[in-house]
Amino acid sequence: MRAPMALPAGAPAALTALLADFTAGKKAALARAVSIVENHRDGHEQWLAACHPRLGHARRVGITGPPGAGKSTLTTLLAEAYLAAGLQVGIVAVDPTSPFTGGALLGDRVRMERVALHPQVFIRSMATRGSLGGLAATTREVCDVLDAFGVDRILVETVGVGQSELDIARLADTSAVVLVPESGDSIQTLKAGVMEIADLFVVNKADRPGADRLRNDLELMLGLRSGEVLRNIPAHHGVELKAANPKRVAREAAARDDADQWTPPVLRTIGATGEGVGEFAAALDRHFAYLERSGTLQARRRARLRERVVDAVEQRVRRRLWRDAAVQDWLDAQLPALEQGATTPLAVADTLLARATAAGTLTGPPTGPSR
Repeated sequence: MRAPMALPAGAPAALTALLADFTAGKKAALARAVSIVENHRDGHEQWLAACHPRLGHARRVGITGPPGAGKSTLTTLLAEAYLAAGLQVGIVAVDPTSPFTGGALLGDRVRMERVALHPQVFIRSMATRGSLGGLAATTREVCDVLDAFGVDRILVETVGVGQSELDIARLADTSAVVLVPESGDSIQTLKAGVMEIADLFVVNKADRPGADRLRNDLELMLGLRSGEVLRNIPAHHGVELKAANPKRVAREAAARDDADQWTPPVLRTIGATGEGVGEFAAALDRHFAYLERSGTLQARRRARLRERVVDAVEQRVRRRLWRDAAVQDWLDAQLPALEQGATTPLAVADTLLARATAAGTLTGPPTGPSR
């Protein structure tokens, strides 16, 4: 039994009618609710507050990797697998915003035309709008709306910007990194960043030359990083190390369902034919079972809630501080001293925070126009 939704006092009257359609499962109401939250329209905070008691039902799966790796294709195939199992699927696809025009193509719905019109699928394309890390600024909030609506699986496809695309690990229960044989040499598999957030790896377009080598390189990296290779080797000269094969250790550890520590499996898929997608879906289920069994799911979701509070505080402090006309005037008055070297930016910042705290700027409502 899911928790009921109730709007807080002071919510716009238009949200009341929307709430009735939303709780009745109407997709048009879902689309309107997503637009309200994504664009921070009037009442978006009250709507998120109403959604909060219903969160936690949906499994959130992040799909990231370099451009051209076939993320959209795999997302579509994964959605089809979930639909065949009778599940409702939400897809959030993030596209980059042009730094020149401010526009975004938002063409993922075209790529996903096979499932776009299915009654149990909801697809939302979002532009990054300058946000770094592979997601849009409100991607997490949109996922909350989908979760509250009753979606069973939320698939979040990131921009595909490269090795620093790490925000997906803060949003998803499970993060899958999709790679292709052209992703780079074996050194790329050892680099920090996106390679370390993966709960599982998918070598897509595995019918191409170099796919097996990439898989071997990934498993070698996982075996070396796990620390399991030499753990049971006696500490003396002349020991036989042939048995300590990092690739084999990683592959065997990834296949265990009762392991105390999760080892990311390295899967092979061919998006053009659908080969390996069943194993991909099964691996996602295995990882979620591990999260529940180990208590990691609760820890991840609790950390997600904590980060949301921190983000909300930072946004409010920033908005209240920089919309205060007195603060702006005081800061302008410090510029001559900064130019002359009589003070430093850090010293001005400390003084500004102290003044704003004493004046109640950081706790009161935002004042003055935004500059």
